[in-house]
Amino acid sequence: MVRFLLTDLIAVLALCLVWYAWFVRYNRRRAANVLQWVQGACLGKGRVEDLKWQASSSRLKATLHFSSRWFDDARLTIRLLPRPLPVQWALSRWRQQQETLTFEADMGFPPGFHLDVIRHRWAGQSGKKTLGAKNATGTRAWTISRPGPVILTTKEDWPVELSPVVNALASWRDKDFVGVRFNSKSPHFTATVALENLSDQKSASALLGLFRELAASSSAKQH
Repeated sequence: MVRFLLTDLIAVLALCLVWYAWFVRYNRRRAANVLQWVQGACLGKGRVEDLKWQASSSRLKATLHFSSRWFDDARLTIRLLPRPLPVQWALSRWRQQQETLTFEADMGFPPGFHLDVIRHRWAGQSGKKTLGAKNATGTRAWTISRPGPVILTTKEDWPVELSPVVNALASWRDKDFVGVRFNSKSPHFTATVALENLSDQKSASALLGLFRELAASSSAKQH
């Protein structure tokens, strides 16, 4: 009996070690692909350095050095699902956590405002007691409309310098940001995007292009 228990224990441990090693390799390969796309998108004007893995190969931090004056002190953080740890991985899936890329940097001309942009979407359906007009067939007739961007702000007056930034964000329809922040203190610019929206160098180039556009629009009034 003891022998069988010991054999089962060894088998479980071996399976855990194989699981851990396999998904550590998977996460590192996935992060390496993302960094390769980002560096390729810099078109020889930037390089990724100082890679540091944390949290059992589920979070990678790196610095992004630009030869031009696009950004100062740029940093990247890739957050992956904790696949090497089965329990944490199951919890993250249950919580529907996203894998993300966060870009942080300072700018030569810090923005003169503080702005947090957080994208949320809501979905709903009618309940049984919801009132509504019925058509000739007895089913409810619904009128569906597609509104434009809705902006909720805590400011009574809309600062003029925010218009270029908001317009640039509103035009970005192909990718969804988890969040964008502008701050007069370091880091001046922070953007987080879901990794599912980064699939190749072309998408990374478009993303860096938008970062440059946002940085330029946020500091345009100060040049």
